[in-house]
Amino acid sequence: MQTTLNERLAERLRQIRVSRGWSLEALAEKSSVSRSTLSRIENAEVSPTAETLGSLSSVYQMSISQLLAPIETPFSPLVRRGEQTQWSDPDNGFTRRIVSPPSGGLSAEVVQCALAPNQRISYSAPSVAGHEHHLVLLSGILAVTLGDETRVLEAGDCLRYQLYGPSRFQTGDQPASYLIVLV
Repeated sequence: MQTTLNERLAERLRQIRVSRGWSLEALAEKSSVSRSTLSRIENAEVSPTAETLGSLSSVYQMSISQLLAPIETPFSPLVRRGEQTQWSDPDNGFTRRIVSPPSGGLSAEVVQCALAPNQRISYSAPSVAGHEHHLVLLSGILAVTLGDETRVLEAGDCLRYQLYGPSRFQTGDQPASYLIVLV
């Protein structure tokens, strides 16, 4: 029987927690995500929201892509679109596809995201403080708030920043599609 993405993600998150010697209670305290929600996620009963993945990536000091990445396999420089990991948060109309081939040895990665109309994704803290991002808006309009400053991007715009505090991505009456290059 083939496992689903949700089941693989549940197992990956459980492995990371266990490898650090943390109980569900300890992770709940560190991440501000309830123990019951964490248990349901690790048992593949529910899929985490974008905000929950953001909280976990911050606690683990791993990018969301690293959380979503399969267990390290030998590096292959080419990953076909059909083989790229895609994760969705249907509650927030958010889809994230890891475009770059997985590799723990290389630093940059490319992620393609899509956010439905009239949606907002908020992260309380970065996965890794000071992580450099290059966000290229492919279509739509996207308001990006970093700390207290909001910038409105239109198709073709590129916002380069280092992330230290909270962030928010918000659409208006049209969807937005964008690439993020993480360095």
